[in-house]
Amino acid sequence: MSDTKTAATRTGKASEAFSDDERAAMQEHVREQKAASKRSSASARADGERDVQARIAEMPDADRALAERIHAIVTETAPDLVPRTWYGMPAYSKDGKVICFFKAAAKFKSRYATFGFEEAATIDEGTMWPTSYGLTELTPADEARIAELVQQAVR
Repeated sequence: MSDTKTAATRTGKASEAFSDDERAAMQEHVREQKAASKRSSASARADGERDVQARIAEMPDADRALAERIHAIVTETAPDLVPRTWYGMPAYSKDGKVICFFKAAAKFKSRYATFGFEEAATIDEGTMWPTSYGLTELTPADEARIAELVQQAVR
């Protein structure tokens, strides 16, 4: 056996390193990267919108309701962000870099959905700030806060 293989691989336990859901998400990410590399920049927005809408439509009711609101808030607040999928979930990018994303609770059998930001987002507040938020529902105040964060993220 090659020395580059991990002990887990040699012992047959590599499959325990990631859950089935995590492996599926990574495989989805590879498919997304391949598809993105074949797209023209002109079609990226339309293709991304189509992909995001398809993923939202596949979600269970509670996740779908949250994802639809998040999608509306992000696209209204920051129309320059390009919708796309990222690890099989709705995400929004600028200059090819993910700014924010929505992760359905059902994706990893979590008790809450997540709305988060990646490093390219400019949400810095001092020396420490949250990069993701757990969601079980969205109140008008929550929606306003998300819009504020998205505006800040794209500055």
